Amino acid sequence: MGFRSIAGCCALVVLSGVLAVAQEPVTPETAPVPPLLLNAKTVFLSNAGADSGLFPHPFSGDPDRAYNQFYADVSSWGRYQLVATPAEADLVFELQLSAPNGPSNADKQKGASDPLPMFRLVIYDRPTHYVLWALTESVAPAAKQKTHDHNFDEALASLVLDAGRLTKSLPSSMH
Repeated sequence: MGFRSIAGCCALVVLSGVLAVAQEPVTPETAPVPPLLLNAKTVFLSNAGADSGLFPHPFSGDPDRAYNQFYADVSSWGRYQLVATPAEADLVFELQLSAPNGPSNADKQKGASDPLPMFRLVIYDRPTHYVLWALTESVAPAAKQKTHDHNFDEALASLVLDAGRLTKSLPSSMH
């Protein structure tokens, strides 16, 4: 093998190594959680309501069902003092249950699917009203009323768990 062949071979090996390194996935650093989420003492829970057509079918109860469950869960954390007015709060947690419009029987092979009802929790800095964080959780579809209600409860519980983890409000055994 001549010098050119060896040099070409070495260059190819080095280039291959550089390409392999360049293709390794880069793990981004974890972005910081806004300190106010961790340092706030008072929270106002805002009921942004539920879209029409969700109660009493497919979900039992009334449009305040999610808010009442969410209020009880956040209260059980013992992390924040829940206050009666936004003016008294460091943070506002705004909970909404929506039933988004979207394709019906769309071609799912092209990425379109029927949207599911979902919970959205938006956490605001009360003095500035800037969004600090937002979380969503879809409610899985079901055929029976009992399963709809179970899926509703599961989705809301997941949202509460995500919010608790985010704000470091849960005991370390639940993280």
